[in-house]
Amino acid sequence: MNFLLWLCLLLVGFLSESQFVAAQLQDQATLSAINEELSVPGWGVNNSDYCTWPGITCGSNHSVVMKLDLSRRELRGNVTLISELKGLEWLDLSYNSFHGSIPSAFGNLSELEFLDLSLNKFEGSIPPELGGLRNLRSLNLSNNMLTGEIPDELKGIKKLQDFHISSNRLSGSIPFWVGNLTNLRVFTAYENNLGGKIPDNLGSVSELQLLNLHSNRLDGLIPKSIFALGKLEVLILTQNKLTGDIPEDIGNCTGLSSIRIGNNALIGTIPRAVGNISSLTYFEADDNNLSGEIVSEFSQCSNLTLLNLASNGFTGMIPRELGQLMNLQELILSGNSLFGDIPETILGCKNLNKLDLSNNRINGTIPVDICNMSRLQYLLLGQNSIRGEIPHQIGSCGKLLELQMGSNYLTGTIPPEIGHIKNLQIALNLSFNHLHGALPVELGKLDKLVSLDVSNNQLSGNIPSALKGMLSLIEVNFSNNLFTGPVPIFVPFQKSPNSSFVGNKGLCGEPLNSLCGNSNSPDHQNHHKVSYRIILAVIGSGLTVFVSVTIVVLLFMMREKQERTAKAAGVEEDVANNRPTIIAGNVFVENLRQAIDLEAVVKATMKDSNKLISGTFSTVYKAVMPSGLILAVKRLKSMDRTIIHHQHKMIRELERLSKLCHDNLERPIGFVIYEDVALLLHQYLPNGTLAQLLHESTKQPDYEPDWPARLSIAIGVAEGLAFLHQVAIIHLDISSVNVLLDANYRPLVGEIEISKLLDPSKGTASISAVAGSFGYIPPEYAYTMQVTAPGNVYSFGVVLLEILTTRLPVDDAFGEGVDLVKWVHNAPVRGETPEQILDAKLSTVSFGWRKEMLAALKVALLCTDYTSAKRPKMKQMRLHSRINHQLVLRQKHYCEIAACNLYVKTGTERSGEFIEGEASSEKGPVTY
Repeated sequence: MNFLLWLCLLLVGFLSESQFVAAQLQDQATLSAINEELSVPGWGVNNSDYCTWPGITCGSNHSVVMKLDLSRRELRGNVTLISELKGLEWLDLSYNSFHGSIPSAFGNLSELEFLDLSLNKFEGSIPPELGGLRNLRSLNLSNNMLTGEIPDELKGIKKLQDFHISSNRLSGSIPFWVGNLTNLRVFTAYENNLGGKIPDNLGSVSELQLLNLHSNRLDGLIPKSIFALGKLEVLILTQNKLTGDIPEDIGNCTGLSSIRIGNNALIGTIPRAVGNISSLTYFEADDNNLSGEIVSEFSQCSNLTLLNLASNGFTGMIPRELGQLMNLQELILSGNSLFGDIPETILGCKNLNKLDLSNNRINGTIPVDICNMSRLQYLLLGQNSIRGEIPHQIGSCGKLLELQMGSNYLTGTIPPEIGHIKNLQIALNLSFNHLHGALPVELGKLDKLVSLDVSNNQLSGNIPSALKGMLSLIEVNFSNNLFTGPVPIFVPFQKSPNSSFVGNKGLCGEPLNSLCGNSNSPDHQNHHKVSYRIILAVIGSGLTVFVSVTIVVLLFMMREKQERTAKAAGVEEDVANNRPTIIAGNVFVENLRQAIDLEAVVKATMKDSNKLISGTFSTVYKAVMPSGLILAVKRLKSMDRTIIHHQHKMIRELERLSKLCHDNLERPIGFVIYEDVALLLHQYLPNGTLAQLLHESTKQPDYEPDWPARLSIAIGVAEGLAFLHQVAIIHLDISSVNVLLDANYRPLVGEIEISKLLDPSKGTASISAVAGSFGYIPPEYAYTMQVTAPGNVYSFGVVLLEILTTRLPVDDAFGEGVDLVKWVHNAPVRGETPEQILDAKLSTVSFGWRKEMLAALKVALLCTDYTSAKRPKMKQMRLHSRINHQLVLRQKHYCEIAACNLYVKTGTERSGEFIEGEASSEKGPVTY
């Protein structure tokens, strides 16, 4: 009997071992086939154990594959084979370029608990077969191109906790069964075409924590069920067609930090129970049909940072209790029917940087101590019934960027102290009031101001010539006043339409059609003096040019004669005999081999006239082939002979680099070696480098500011460097000179070959004692002499600062021993705001551009932290331009980093202190 029992156990063990071995062999064969299809970097090296391949985690005793993480590898191809890995519990294919339909075979992965297919290009409908994944806890299909309805078969995933289907093209309605998922914690379906009602059972049986459904076509009521269990932390329903009241039950969720219900058709009042939400940080209910008074219970939400109730039907007075909100940064109450005074208590909100009370019926006066709010940047009081004078203390609002007081009943004169607000940049609007007297000459000190409007008042006297100091001025309006005398000769004035000056009977000169009768006016006399000087200068210059051209022509004729003589003597033959011998050379791209002449390549690099740019490690030449093909040829500087002697290794590295597949990398297409010189062949890019775009093109008369183009370049550089780090390549010389621009201004990171061929930190070449270009080198390199990934992040941060400021990384204007990074980080010491750091030609074009630039500045400050350990990693950082001009730093594993979250105050991090309080409040998605 014991023998039979022992025999059975042995048989079972043998069968189990056989199944185990069979499963291993099956997984090994499947992974090899997957690698053949997808070419995963790092897989299959030296016939190594597949459990050691990047992204693979096996079970105990190196059994079957349990986890497969292929995220952020720029992969493309067919992923159906992955369904053969039957033991998979975790599958992450996010941040790649997979397209086509989601394989229905994924529904056979019965052990799967985590599935992330987000940020790809998957099309078609969601496979109903995914409903068979009974153990699935997290499903993320967001940011694809999926269509159709949410299949009912998914209701079989009973254990589902996180359900993400946002940013697709899904239609239909949200199924009722979603509310029956008892484990559901997070549900995001924003940016789709979903219609119908939100299920009235959603949240009633599960502890729902996050619900984000913004930018759909949902209608009906906000269901009370989502507040039933009181666990909700984030609610985002903006840009839908929701109706009805805000449920009183909202007060049950004391942990609710963000409520965004704007751009709907909600009615009724704000429930007083909102005061129970002690964690509330953001409350946005703008663009609805809400009415009644603004409830004073908001004052109990001590963490409130943003309160936006704009464009509703609120009446009554602004609650005095709002002055108790010490953390409030933005108070936006525009577009209502509020009346009464601006409460003095509001001045106690020391962190307030935006106060927007425009387009109401406020009929008090402007508080004298309005500038007690020392961080105030936006003061918008236009289109009210405000009376009295503008207080002279307004000049103490040193950080103001925009001052709107138009369309009120203001009297008195314009305080000259406004000229002390040196940061005033976006607009100064005092139009449609009852102001009188002269324009203060002190306004000419506002050298950053873009728009000035003092129209429709009773201002008199001359328009001061001192206004020529407003160097950034683009829009002006002096119309319908009592101004007299000539319009000062100042380009922004003469370029303005005459409608900006009409309605002033005593005003004359351009752009008005009326000539000034008094030709002895100072401006008129100066104009004629300048004109005479210009005429004399033109005549003198013309004579000089004529004489110079004559001499040059004579010299050219003499030189041409000498060259003809030299050719006759056989000089051409001598040059041909001295042509260097090519040791090795190849073209990696097969269809270009016929078009490239290697001897013509060598010959092109011997002419200085072909030189394009010179970098730290190489000089680039333009080479025109006999076939007409144009190449960029990189000649490596001071090439180490040991590399030439080991040319087979060099050629292998170049061939490998030529196969790197990424849209933002410049790959070699061939090489030439002669003597101790190595030439690398690249595609010729007509738009030059980022450095040329920033520091040369911007000085041209036809330059037009284009922040979206610069942002796209920054994103491309970040993507390229992130990919390099994924394949274990550290760049030696990140700079704007080494960012090349193709015909569509797509950025390509260059000099990637140098990292594999010449690394001074490893003693592989005698090219330079310094790896990198001055101004881009991280501070730690001075004592480590090691090129590192954090050092690359620092250099990228410098490039980003260059893009934002249009300043060189090293400039004498910064002062002795100060580079661009120190100049930016020391701005608070100089008393400068972030806006003063940015290139005003870009940041003053639109409010949206400035918001994005400030967000990018936060990223640059993080990247250029002097402590390398505090810098983010390129593999975790992706820059994305999102809806409503929001710039989001996506960090896969810790997206809550304060300085990267545009809706969260930066706090006390050293790199973030400079921009604390600059968080954007513009409506946009909260991304998880």
